[in-house]
Amino acid sequence: MAEVMAGASRFGHREHVHLTWLAVRRSGVAAAVGVVSDGIQRTARYAGAPQKYHATVSRAWVELVGYHAAESGEDDFAAFTDHHRALLDKRLLTRFYRPATLASAQAKTGWAEPDLAPFPWQDPERKGSRHSSP
Repeated sequence: MAEVMAGASRFGHREHVHLTWLAVRRSGVAAAVGVVSDGIQRTARYAGAPQKYHATVSRAWVELVGYHAAESGEDDFAAFTDHHRALLDKRLLTRFYRPATLASAQAKTGWAEPDLAPFPWQDPERKGSRHSSP
């Protein structure tokens, strides 16, 4: 957290992505899902708003960041985001999910598969090719 906030005045979307990128690089995607999700849940509970935690959104972001981190191998967050600008768009998940799907109880408390488009690693047309945007 200290590394992410060193040059930031607030904890916005870019800082969330940065923290996720660090967690993925240090622990791998599977462990980062737990680390990031637990951190968001604790923060939401501390703020008195535990209902704000969203399991699918948290996991989807970790998996997207993890996919692109593995694909690019960037060691610098600024270079990583230069190559994957779409990750800085907090509305990115709307490319993959219908609003009603993300609003569902299942998506909030568990996992919902994308229902508009597959994630890049699920798309047979993208297998084996490198793309810079999700």
